[in-house]
Amino acid sequence: MIMLGRLLVGVSAGVSMNIQPMYLGESAPKELRGAVAMSSAIFTALGIVMGQVVGLRELLGDPQAWPLLLASCLVPGVLQLASLPLVPESPRYLLIDCGDTEACLAALRRLRGSGDLARELEELEEERAACQGCRARRPWELFQHRALRRQVTSLVVLGSAMELCGNDLMYAYASSVFQKAGVPEAKVQYATIGTGSCELLMAIVSCVAVERMGRRVLLIGGYSLMACWGSIFTVALCLQSSFPWTLYLAVACIFASILSFGIGPGGLVPLSLCPFPWCLCLWGHLHWPVPS
Repeated sequence: MIMLGRLLVGVSAGVSMNIQPMYLGESAPKELRGAVAMSSAIFTALGIVMGQVVGLRELLGDPQAWPLLLASCLVPGVLQLASLPLVPESPRYLLIDCGDTEACLAALRRLRGSGDLARELEELEEERAACQGCRARRPWELFQHRALRRQVTSLVVLGSAMELCGNDLMYAYASSVFQKAGVPEAKVQYATIGTGSCELLMAIVSCVAVERMGRRVLLIGGYSLMACWGSIFTVALCLQSSFPWTLYLAVACIFASILSFGIGPGGLVPLSLCPFPWCLCLWGHLHWPVPS
């Protein structure tokens, strides 16, 4: 049941983390689209921190209460089910995909209020005219289209790097490294909250810095720093038996790697991958600990 639950939660997280940035980008005003779409990364990091806090032994992390900890994801799910019917459909989807001008205008009024919507509706009409005669391509057709091959390859590389960068491993092994470094077992759970807080902090910083520094710089810098800290982390663990002080270096590398992930890939890659839900099954992970 636990494995099945993790599978279903992973599928749900993969679908929502692809669709949500797309919906936010299509529904937000043009001047706010970047910042609004980036907010999904902030709330993802916030969810990690909240899961770590709720997983404290004083709350729901003890051997008797951990089933309630796993079931606590029901709360945001119910809230979403109750609130999503009140959210209008994407204006771009209604006009370009469905061809319903009246529904698009009604959705814009719900999202923008009673302001002047003529200019935004005109831009959507121009985009609709540019899409006339085009059809939605199937995933395998994207690889066959020469004009799209470079873009699709870039997205595949970004998505693969996101899943294989090892950030989840840093979370998974953080507790054992903290214990070997001398952190009391009762205090390890508080140290792990620091890892999630680092990602949340950097997600906020990334949201502010992306418009000034650009996505490319942040992605290259984030992955480069992660490669650097990951290499040092590996060497430190290999030398821990000969040089005990390397465990403290490994602890520092955990925080540094998560900070590097948050400033670059953590917020920018999901935003770039929003039209590609093929990565949904790879994102099926929970950060909440389950006591043995």
